Amino acid sequence: MENQSNERKYVAQIELILEAFKDVEVYPLDWEKEPEGAQYLYRAGVVLIRDEDLGRVIELFEGGRPAEGGIGGVTRLLLPERVPEQAPEDRSPTQRFLRYADLRLGRGVVTPEHLFYVCPSVSPCPATEPEEVPPGIPPDPVLPTPFLSAGAADGRGVKVVVLDVGWSDAPAAYWLNDVTGDPENAFDGSGRIRPYAGHGTFIAGVMRAIARNVEIVVKSYFTTAGAIWEFDLAQALDEVLDLAPDIISLSAGTRTRHNLAPLGLDVFVKTRLDRINGLTLVAAAGNESTRDYFWPAAFPEVVGVGALADNGRDRASYSNFGGWVDVYAPGTGLVNAFLTGDYQCTEPPYSGQVRSFQGMARWSGTSFATPLVAGLIAGRMSVTGESAKQASDALLAYALTQPEPGTGPVLRAGDALASLP
Repeated sequence: MENQSNERKYVAQIELILEAFKDVEVYPLDWEKEPEGAQYLYRAGVVLIRDEDLGRVIELFEGGRPAEGGIGGVTRLLLPERVPEQAPEDRSPTQRFLRYADLRLGRGVVTPEHLFYVCPSVSPCPATEPEEVPPGIPPDPVLPTPFLSAGAADGRGVKVVVLDVGWSDAPAAYWLNDVTGDPENAFDGSGRIRPYAGHGTFIAGVMRAIARNVEIVVKSYFTTAGAIWEFDLAQALDEVLDLAPDIISLSAGTRTRHNLAPLGLDVFVKTRLDRINGLTLVAAAGNESTRDYFWPAAFPEVVGVGALADNGRDRASYSNFGGWVDVYAPGTGLVNAFLTGDYQCTEPPYSGQVRSFQGMARWSGTSFATPLVAGLIAGRMSVTGESAKQASDALLAYALTQPEPGTGPVLRAGDALASLP
């Protein structure tokens, strides 16, 4: 990963999250002085463990209290105030507990509760903030009329649930008719657009531009600075299964301690996602320009989506990469539905600049390559009758037939039926 610790934009984004979450800590604590900057964000005074390990962990820690909520199979443990004397020294009590557990029980038995964040928006490594576009500009990409005619790959009969910041009705965007969801708190006390607002609406717009009749429900979970705790995200993913989606689209994630799979989401994937026939989770690969695993996109059971540069061939400079990324898709300079109102930039070098939006914006990030791929899966399903898992497997196989040198397998708008005879 490139050294971002001295970049004003990077520091500003970390500080926004620290302001919003009072119990968050950054690893390493001296992240501003470290060559690689922050590795991950986590909750102070809390760890996650599998239910079957609860007894021996409490005994090892000489205390601790399980918290309520979450999903069966994983426990959020509130740490005791006293750290065992045998624990290694560390300025963070939570890190002392974690290192002690590593030494006595092995890595991965006890993990921090990571903070997951939407990408971009107010995340530690956003691609861009939304940019103004001229009035009347159409979506980009958008499929030409023949792709959207009756019987085409329009996503009809397919349901996608988007976990994001919520939904803002955009009546001027005709392609968003009948999209539903939880209303987001999009404006601050001064009437300006919040830094993370409009993210879910833009995502729905990208998906509808690819699959015009797909059913989309946008849920509001990332309501605090565009972020959510791991334990709560696992519970949210479990809850949306009640809506019986074919596809779950998640433009959020995080890096983790030791690059290990986040425990809360690992339990969800193994005991929930894998047990529902045909269900597919599509997730953003992240915008940190690193090959480190970014979860949940890095799970082999999840379709992890990276972003292409604006030339449609190269990997976008901000996109994460590596063998764990399943496919790359257009994600740079996309134009789609946004909010109407003024937005004050929070990221250097544009901090303080006010931008005025009229229902559309230009935005970049793996966040937006993700719904494009979800739309392709939905479009294929509506023609072939395949499940989301079958359709995604077929599209990923096709992407392998058109790799870009130095990037990897690629899908583009219009590829939904490309592999069919």
